[in-house]
Amino acid sequence: MASSHGKPIGAVDDSPAFGNIQKISAADLVDALVKGVDDFKAKPSHLVILAILYPLAMVVAANIAAGYIPLPLVFPLLSGFALIGPLAAVGLYEISRRREQGLDISWEHAFNVMRRPSMNILMLSVLLGVIYFAWLGAAFAIYRQVYGSTVPSSITEFLREVLTTPAGWTLIIVGCGVGFLFALVALAISAMSFPMLLDRHVSLSTAIQTSVHALVVNPMTMMLWGLIVAGLLLIGAVPLFAGLAVVMPVLGHATWHLYRKVVPSISGASGRI
Repeated sequence: MASSHGKPIGAVDDSPAFGNIQKISAADLVDALVKGVDDFKAKPSHLVILAILYPLAMVVAANIAAGYIPLPLVFPLLSGFALIGPLAAVGLYEISRRREQGLDISWEHAFNVMRRPSMNILMLSVLLGVIYFAWLGAAFAIYRQVYGSTVPSSITEFLREVLTTPAGWTLIIVGCGVGFLFALVALAISAMSFPMLLDRHVSLSTAIQTSVHALVVNPMTMMLWGLIVAGLLLIGAVPLFAGLAVVMPVLGHATWHLYRKVVPSISGASGRI
């Protein structure tokens, strides 16, 4: 049986997709977000996100309170979730993909994708996990370089030290600079690769090359997308993380539509059913 690519189902298509990268603009980012909102309205997922988000937040809070997570690691821990966001959105990509093709968009299909991901998706997930923990290690190393082994006893003391002292300002500037580099690497290798692995039968190296090339072809637009994602996640987290129940799925759906703008479908159709 052949796919819409003209290749047998299950065969790996290593055609140079990264040679077909399209130039995009800020208007395309807005259009992707609008389509993401439309997908969210068609299949609301806020309750699912809340059911996952709040237990996770409670576990993190309990570990902070018990002292298992040092206060200097709280911000890197939370901000670093943006690095692994593309992995968390795999099920949302599937909903957008199926809706794009006029197929059934029941939650069964989204959960099946998350429960039985391909080996390439698993390997890419591991790679993002390595980047995430490397960021945590770097953040803690920066803190130790600035403050030594001193650990604040309370959140209030920590915030006062970071926000009102030269050492704290150094920590913010250096930490944000290094964090930006980690975010740039994660954006480059994963922004287009997760949707592509879901969309086509390609190797992991082809998916990553395509994603990196998308950033090379559209450096300012893709970095603007990264800033939009970070900004919306920050806004969504302010009201006790409740806003993330809408922001996260909208961004997930929007990422699929951004992928489709950057890497057009072959013959107007995806390679999976």
